[in-house]
Amino acid sequence: MSAKEEILSRIASALRDAPTPEPVPREYRMSSDMPEAELIELLVDRLEDYKAHVDVVEAADLSATIAARLKDASSFVVPHGIDGTWLADAAPAGDTRRRIDAPGAVLSVAELDGTSAVLTSSAVSIAESGTIVLDGSGNQGRRAISLVPDHHVCVVPVSSIVRLLPEALPRMDITRPLTWISGPSATSDIELERVEGVHGPRRLDVIIVKGL
Repeated sequence: MSAKEEILSRIASALRDAPTPEPVPREYRMSSDMPEAELIELLVDRLEDYKAHVDVVEAADLSATIAARLKDASSFVVPHGIDGTWLADAAPAGDTRRRIDAPGAVLSVAELDGTSAVLTSSAVSIAESGTIVLDGSGNQGRRAISLVPDHHVCVVPVSSIVRLLPEALPRMDITRPLTWISGPSATSDIELERVEGVHGPRRLDVIIVKGL
């Protein structure tokens, strides 16, 4: 018997006489028919309440908006699967600020720590809680690139916004490394004083893109 099998056997033995648990109530809302404009408004409200900066733009204006958000960055990292057209204005040919993180050519923690910003897309966003979820896809990259740099620019396609958590879960692949973001990294654990950037980016810029 393996160690795993032994542990599971002991758990089963300990629970053998436990009463059957009551069914979990499922009366909470599972879906919403909120119109797109209201979804965007709700998500913007929640994100701004978390002290994130939010732009709502048309797809044609995405590259210029990304360039504006990254203009002060001395360097920035992008995942290998990012859409190259998004960087047409932010990183024209010859721009040495852009660093690419790719399988087999990952940036070290020291390199990421020395990078000003990161640009990613996102998998799904939950308007009611103001939460953006990254799933490690090619246009979002591994978790480290969105956690180590001090400034995160995150693209949110309108088509990926839902109102409720139960609507978001079926869109996720739970076998992937999920990163849940609700505003810039912050904590008030010490003397109730808000401190930003403790365990993630100090700045969060969200670009919500219509038509994407």
